[in-house]
Amino acid sequence: MEVQINFLAVFLAGVASMFVGFLWYGPYLFGNAWMKLMGHKEMTMDKSGLGKIYFISFLLSLLTAVVLTHSIAFGSYYMKISGVSAGVQGAFWSWLGFVMPVQATDVLFGGKSWKLSKINTGYQLASLLAMGAVLGYFG
Repeated sequence: MEVQINFLAVFLAGVASMFVGFLWYGPYLFGNAWMKLMGHKEMTMDKSGLGKIYFISFLLSLLTAVVLTHSIAFGSYYMKISGVSAGVQGAFWSWLGFVMPVQATDVLFGGKSWKLSKINTGYQLASLLAMGAVLGYFG
């Protein structure tokens, strides 16, 4: 089975992920709680390197979108579904099988806060669902 990569869809999925992150970690959703749990204070955060961090984060989102494209394609092939539904289902199962267990294990062995993990893992779910919807729409 050959998987076709739609690079416009991959780019838009990366943008969608960044947009979800902007909303998720912004002041109206979980940004203030996240900063508090991370021990950051807005006035003391070093903002000089944020451009580089956002750029690298965007590149990683593109990588995720490419891999998610494959996951959606295989899921679509075996489950006989397509479109946004295939994208969202592929994203959800990828999150459930790969992201959530890794995040939970990090809490269990790393002594991290469950509340912080819920914020971060919730973002990963929301981000993957948005990316899956975009990829499924263009798929």
